[in-house]
Amino acid sequence: MPDRPRAVRSRGRATTPARGPAPVPVPAPVRAYVALGRCQLASLHALAVSATGSLVVLAVLLLPVGLGFRLLPPAALALRALSDRSRTRATAWTGVRIDPPDPLPASDRDSTARGRSRRILADDGFWRDLAWAWLEPVTGGLLVAVPLSLAWYGVFGALVQPFVWRRINDGNWYAFVPVHTTATMLAALVLGLAFVAAGLYTAPAALRLHARLSRRLLAEPRTTRLTRRIEQLTDTRGRALDTLAAELRRIERDLHDGAQARLVALGMTLDRATRLLDTDPAAARELLLDVRSTSERALQDLRTLVHGIHPPVLADRGLGDAVRSLALDSFLDVHVEARLPGRLQAPVETAAYFAVSEALTNAAKHSGAREVRIALAHGDGLLRITVTDDGHGGADPSRGTGLAGVRQRLDTFDGTLALHSPRGGPTTVTMEIPCALSSPKTSSS
Repeated sequence: MPDRPRAVRSRGRATTPARGPAPVPVPAPVRAYVALGRCQLASLHALAVSATGSLVVLAVLLLPVGLGFRLLPPAALALRALSDRSRTRATAWTGVRIDPPDPLPASDRDSTARGRSRRILADDGFWRDLAWAWLEPVTGGLLVAVPLSLAWYGVFGALVQPFVWRRINDGNWYAFVPVHTTATMLAALVLGLAFVAAGLYTAPAALRLHARLSRRLLAEPRTTRLTRRIEQLTDTRGRALDTLAAELRRIERDLHDGAQARLVALGMTLDRATRLLDTDPAAARELLLDVRSTSERALQDLRTLVHGIHPPVLADRGLGDAVRSLALDSFLDVHVEARLPGRLQAPVETAAYFAVSEALTNAAKHSGAREVRIALAHGDGLLRITVTDDGHGGADPSRGTGLAGVRQRLDTFDGTLALHSPRGGPTTVTMEIPCALSSPKTSSS
């Protein structure tokens, strides 16, 4: 059955999780006007891109005479700045993410203009930027010009025609309407308003299509993407192997210092009790009582060790109930809201559980918080976990707060960790792991 939202506090009292004020929705007309203004900015940006692209081509053509070696590096940097701005705007305006290529070769004291130009010419990202610079005015510029043309032509019909139609001879036409009477002037006015409305209506769609076209031209080259992916997988595999080796050493050490030592002592005590059974039954009875106590402590050590490897509640009840168990064990007021319609894959559940545990420990040890809110949700093939505390903020992964280890744990599954912790708080840790549901939900909630 689907997982219903449920809140749990560390003291065992169920509460309704407090929600912040809902964001004020932006009216559709305002969004349309904003989109139209952005189309205007994009059209002006296309002109700057065309001019900069022409400068880069001029620098390439002047390479044989030597002048191009001095002109190419600054021109390529200017073009990269414009392409980076387009990537940023595509994400901010439409939500279309465009991954940038590798940075252009930087200058240093030992590099010459000729050597740097050669490195720029060997960069795949530079040639993609140059191709985009020549295609952007034709594709993107014309695309964003459609709603602008409709809007400006509509403004002319609605605001200009009513005042100039009497001063123009009978050859005055607005679109397909011959404007030479009051009735045709009113028709032109209505048609102008319709053009303005059409421009406003098409502006958001034009921006989205423009962002998709820009992504095809500006996205990192395939070779760069594959190289980055190989480097990421190599680094992740190395960290995963190191983590596995460290975990095996920890288990071996815990077994040697805990359960194994107790079992050895238990065997020695049993041997002594066996020798005293005939001669001193009372002493043998005392030793057997010690054996029972030692066996209980050894069993508790094994349970603690197993809990550190894979908590039983996680295996039996799933991630939602396992996080609620963490909340009940914490001395903070912890509210848990889980929206998990099914079970996740076991490795993902384990990684998410220990990531939440580390975030909760950080909140208790470093933030000075009194209350923590944990939200778990799954949708669109992504597990999203948010941990928010009301502490003093200022968390920094570089200062050894354990977040670096959490990020490494999530990297194994291509997961991400985002930290927002301004001075004065609150601190919000957002973790996302790409994963699919492995089975319907079976735990209670």
